Amino acid sequence: MAKGIIIREAHFPGKAPIEAYGNGGFRFADMSHRGSLLVLPSGIHGWEPADPLALRAADFDKLFAEAGNVEILLIGMGKDLRPLPAALRAAFKEAGISADPMSTGAAVRTYNVLLAEDRAVAAALIAVD
Repeated sequence: MAKGIIIREAHFPGKAPIEAYGNGGFRFADMSHRGSLLVLPSGIHGWEPADPLALRAADFDKLFAEAGNVEILLIGMGKDLRPLPAALRAAFKEAGISADPMSTGAAVRTYNVLLAEDRAVAAALIAVD
């Protein structure tokens, strides 16, 4: 008996450069994903922050679980740069993670360079149109 479509959490179990971004999503590892991404040492995850315009620590639970493997977090804030809330900056500092907000395009480019250098980098990338 057919069970129908099974929807699973979007996850690519590995490291891969981001090949393209825009049109509401990203391309990487010969695949595409619509929506935002959380790129961690454990892999690339679909990511849906509660409010992309007001990020909070709970949006980064998966990152904090891997904090020992991350030195730098690049946060692609969309088309425009916005400052991180003070509470979120404090949570990153407590976890020993240097967080750098920037536009999503800049974050993608910087992530690819740091990944190629084998740095302990992660990225939170808000999708742009």
